[in-house]
Amino acid sequence: MREIRRLLPHEDLLYVSDSAHVPYGDKTEAHIRERSLLLARFLQAQGAKALVVACNTATAAAITQLRQELPELPVVGMEPALKPAVAATRSGVVGVLATVGTLASARFAALLARYAGDVEVVTQPCPGLVEQIERGDLDGPHTRELVQRYTQPLLARGADTLILGCTHYPFVRRLIEEIAGPEVRLIHTGPAVARQVERVLRERDLLAPPLRLGRELFWTSGVPAALQPSISALWGQPLVLQPLPAAAAAPRLSPA
Repeated sequence: MREIRRLLPHEDLLYVSDSAHVPYGDKTEAHIRERSLLLARFLQAQGAKALVVACNTATAAAITQLRQELPELPVVGMEPALKPAVAATRSGVVGVLATVGTLASARFAALLARYAGDVEVVTQPCPGLVEQIERGDLDGPHTRELVQRYTQPLLARGADTLILGCTHYPFVRRLIEEIAGPEVRLIHTGPAVARQVERVLRERDLLAPPLRLGRELFWTSGVPAALQPSISALWGQPLVLQPLPAAAAAPRLSPA
C-alpha cells in the first residue's frame, strides 16, 4: 500500500487488515479463499475499482477464484520475486523467507519450475514472525531472535540474495539487513506490484484525475482500539481504524 501511494498519489486507497484471522500461512486453503472472497466483496461494495491481494499466501490460494467470481474487478496478486532474485544472485543460491502456506502452494512450485533454472533455491518458513510484526515489534529481542533463526540457515547454504516472500517482512527489512550483512541483497515485490496496479488502471482508463490527493480508509476484523497504534506505526502516520461489519469480520469455516 505504501508503494501504491507513492506511485499513485491521487487514488483513494481502501485497506482491510484481517487481523482477527492472521497469520494466513497456517490456515487451510478453503479458509483463505473464503476470507479473500468475503473481503473482496466488502471492498467492492465500498466502491473499489481494482483489488490488490496484498498477501502471497492469499494470492496462491485464492486469486484464481477471485478472478472467476468477480470478473468485473481487475485483480492484482503477489508472489515471491523469484525471477529478479535468480537474475541477481552471484553465488547461485537464493534464499526465500515465506510462510508455510506460500511455500507449500502449487503456485510457488510453478514459479520454481519456471524461473529457478540452475540456481539453487533454499526455502525457509518463518512461523511467528508475522505475529511479531502485527504487534508492531520490529526490532525487539524476540523478533531479532526469530530473524536470526530463519536467516542463518539460508546464509549457511551460501545464499547471497534473499526474497522477502511475505508482505509483512519488508517491515523488518533493516533488521534482516543488519543480521544478513551488507553483501546480501534483499528483494521484495512491493514496487513491482505498484507498477502493475498503475498499468492495469491505465489500460482500463480507470486512473483518477489529478484533481486532489487521494485519501485512505482503513478497516480491521480485529479490535480497532488495540490495533490502531501498531497499524499507525506501520503506515507511518496516525490513522483512523474502523471495525469491519460483522458479516465480513466473522469466520464461517474452522481456521484449523
